[in-house]
Order: sequence, then C-alpha cells, then structure tokens
Amino acid sequence: MSILLLLTACWPTSISFRDGSVPPEWNRFVVHTFENNASNAPISYSSDLTELVKDAIQNRVGLTLVTSEADDPQVIVFGTVDSYHITPLSLQDNVAEVKNRLTVRASFDIFITEPEEEEMKLSSSRFVDFDASQDVGAIQSQLLEEISDQIVQDLINKLLSNW
Repeated sequence: MSILLLLTACWPTSISFRDGSVPPEWNRFVVHTFENNASNAPISYSSDLTELVKDAIQNRVGLTLVTSEADDPQVIVFGTVDSYHITPLSLQDNVAEVKNRLTVRASFDIFITEPEEEEMKLSSSRFVDFDASQDVGAIQSQLLEEISDQIVQDLINKLLSNW
C-alpha cells in the first residue's frame, strides 16, 4: 500500500511542451507570411501554411502569437514554399494501379532571441501518392492538408529539438 501511495505522489499531473521542452524565456513568437517560390503551387498555399504554423506553435508549444517584431518575440519564423511537383511513379510488373506523387518542399529560418541568439534552418520535403486517374484539382486540398501537417510537424520538431 505504501508503494502505491509513493508512486501516486510522484506521478506527474500534467505533461506539456511548456514543462521543460522550451526555455522559460520563450513567451512570444511571430511568423512572417511565407513566400511562394513554387510557380505551380496554389496561390493561397503559402499563406495557408503560414496559418497552420501559427496555430501549431500556439497550440502545441504554448507561446503567444504577436503581430510584429516590435512586440519583442523570442521566436521569429520566416518560410518559403520552394517547390510543388506532381510526378508519375514508375510502373512495376504486378501493379494494376498507376500512381502519381505530389511533393512539396518548404524551407524555414527560425531566429531565437532568448536565452541566447541562435538561428536554425530547416528544409522539409514531404509527399503523398494518389491514384493517377483522380483529378488533382478535386483532391488537391486533401493532399495538401496531409503534406502540410507533416511539414508543420517537422518545424515543431526542429523548434523543440535543441532544448
């Protein structure tokens, strides 16, 4: 009985990224609207990805979003959508379905102002395969949602990896 009491007394009541995975100096962040350097990507994709990154840092890391660098953020994120490609996958002997692959590559510069100045860089390339008979326009938002979730997770992992 005493062992059970001892274990429950030591058991954590909550676990979050704010409980040690980021420096205590980190309170605020700003994400500048990402550039779109991929000529064939949807026009709104870079701004959609920007909003997903903002939401992820707020909700998963627990920092407060500010509108500009004048608000003294400790984390500043810049990003670029570098490429957006659809390529056919090579056929194999026993495969009846023909697939295409949508690949998106994005790069990020993350500037940390506290506890000490640091710059982190990240290039994330993610893809999703889909049936070649499908109209890309009809499923593009679903495909981009899947890819974007992976890219955002890469960014969050990079942000939290050095601490």
